[in-house]
Amino acid sequence: MGHLIKNLASPIVGGALGVIIAAATLPAAAEEPILPQYQSDIRLGVASCAGSTCHGAVEPWKGSNVLQNEYATWQRSDKHAKAYEVLLNDKSKRIAKNLGLKNAHTAAVCLDCHADNVPAKLRAKQFQISDGVGCEACHGSAMRWLGIHVSGAATRKEEVAAGMYPTEDPINRARLCLSCHFGDGKKFVTHRIMGAGHPRLSFELDTFTAIQPAHYKIDKDYNERKQVANGVKTWAIGQAIAIDQLLEAMLDPKRGREGIFPELVFFDCQACHHPMSNIRWAPRASTGLGPGLPRFNDANLVMLRIIAKRIDADAGETLRQQTLALHKASTQSYEVMLEAAKALRETVRGLIQSFAKHKFDTEIMRALLNGVVEEGLIGEYADYAAAEQATMALGAITTAMKAAGAVNEKQHKAMTKALDASYQAVAKDEQYQPKAFVAALRKFKASMPK
Repeated sequence: MGHLIKNLASPIVGGALGVIIAAATLPAAAEEPILPQYQSDIRLGVASCAGSTCHGAVEPWKGSNVLQNEYATWQRSDKHAKAYEVLLNDKSKRIAKNLGLKNAHTAAVCLDCHADNVPAKLRAKQFQISDGVGCEACHGSAMRWLGIHVSGAATRKEEVAAGMYPTEDPINRARLCLSCHFGDGKKFVTHRIMGAGHPRLSFELDTFTAIQPAHYKIDKDYNERKQVANGVKTWAIGQAIAIDQLLEAMLDPKRGREGIFPELVFFDCQACHHPMSNIRWAPRASTGLGPGLPRFNDANLVMLRIIAKRIDADAGETLRQQTLALHKASTQSYEVMLEAAKALRETVRGLIQSFAKHKFDTEIMRALLNGVVEEGLIGEYADYAAAEQATMALGAITTAMKAAGAVNEKQHKAMTKALDASYQAVAKDEQYQPKAFVAALRKFKASMPK
């Protein structure tokens, strides 16, 4: 299954931490921290973390409460470290040419996500833009917190107060990751960029958390220092933040339109981009739309509805109705669609806080697993993007259930093996066949413990 997950991952995997399992629930963040890229402190560069007695050891240190080889793991195995290099290849050169850029490796529109592209005045002597997405791109500028961090005397709360970004919190981690894996108010991967040749963006917080090479260990000390969440909570919050960011972009006058057209990145790619010979359209009750229409990309909304229905039934019903209203509005006028998006966004933001406070125990895990499967069996994954999200959801929930003791080793092995068929069905978006995916879901359902 690992190589199939790899196929779903984009060239950089933003700010993920790994599969984090704990019984504790997370309180809502009191104040949204500034994303690392927009902090005003000087960047010291990855060299400031790479000393052999800090995080630059070749092998993990025995007896240390941190591995101390984090830099080596990043440099050897993490795609973040190679993100700048991607801008030098032939594909990037072609994209830059198509966009009318001199080159990709000096263009801000590319560097903003493929490197720690802070202003020149904030770059210390050791800072190298060619390091790609380095330590400070995710953990924040080290200028203010490096001293107390090295001393070992500061608490996690004190380090965060000094500017270290709280990546362990799933809400903040999702905002950080999605700032590149979707975009924010200052950087945004548009349909125009994709038209020039940039790959389609695909992201799910817990899956991308799991596939990033881990540069930490979850142990008693880690749990004492940081608030952590299990994989299902991470998945749920990630879905809500993803749709919140999409709706925010839609409502942004600077990002919502491209001339006479709405920004097409908000819509389902495969609704338009597939061979005419690949006849696969099927009605979906949750959209109410007929064939031949560009569809709002509601893959995250489908997942969100599954979660909300089992956490807060009333909110789940509101979400269902507002999703239908948004789809209907897209056939009426742009102004009506924006109004529907505003209402939906308010519901989504309420769910983010609800999920942060909720304890995602084994009972809810089982309900969510069943929910993801059942939605597919009634035809909700006729569109590729939803099937892709569903597959990653099943992987996230299955892994969390194993860690929580909800399934034993034998059961987990059977479920993981059955899930391979789903990964195979979504391995290539242009060859996606809904019937094959439904067959894979049935196979997975048969593997689930009764």
